[in-house]
Amino acid sequence: METATQTKYYSLPELHYGYGDLAPFMSEEQLKIHHTKHHNAYITGGNALLEKMDKARKDGTDFDVKATLKELSWNAGGNVMHNLFWGNLTPMATTTEKPTGMIAEILNQEFGSYERFRSEFTKAALSVEGSGWAALTFCRMTQRPIIMQVEKHSNNMYPMFGIMMVLDMFEHAYYIDYKNDKAAYVENFWKYINWETVNKRLERILAK
Repeated sequence: METATQTKYYSLPELHYGYGDLAPFMSEEQLKIHHTKHHNAYITGGNALLEKMDKARKDGTDFDVKATLKELSWNAGGNVMHNLFWGNLTPMATTTEKPTGMIAEILNQEFGSYERFRSEFTKAALSVEGSGWAALTFCRMTQRPIIMQVEKHSNNMYPMFGIMMVLDMFEHAYYIDYKNDKAAYVENFWKYINWETVNKRLERILAK
């Protein structure tokens, strides 16, 4: 049994579907490179920084705290967001065209309809500046779902907002399949959302 004092590092998660199971939204080549190369780069980068800090603390030496923590936030944030992304995707045959359950209720209450939510989320994804993410979050203070643009993993994140669903808008997420046609990538995304996972995330947020 692990304890809080044991050293822990990041590890690349296994996907709950095969590399070819999200086609045509994401081809086997695109998904495999995204997962094993791009996501894994955040894992190895974050672990290298943790090891660097561990060694400095053990040896009683100094390190550049500002630069190290900035780089760690980039790698840790990339890892967290990708874990969320893989979790809210599923093969098209195992999902529904529209959300069901509690998530459907709060989206209809906030946006008036699923179609309105989808339109606003799509616009958020397509207009995020540079490299970033579109995210559906929940604000417990107002009890409202909030669409968020997350730039560079750690920018524009509202503290304590639970994330229910994300869409990776970094170029590496779609370029092999879509080149510069981001709109087609976002349009296909809606067919592969794991609404069951989104509902479970919402339930955990509300239970806190």
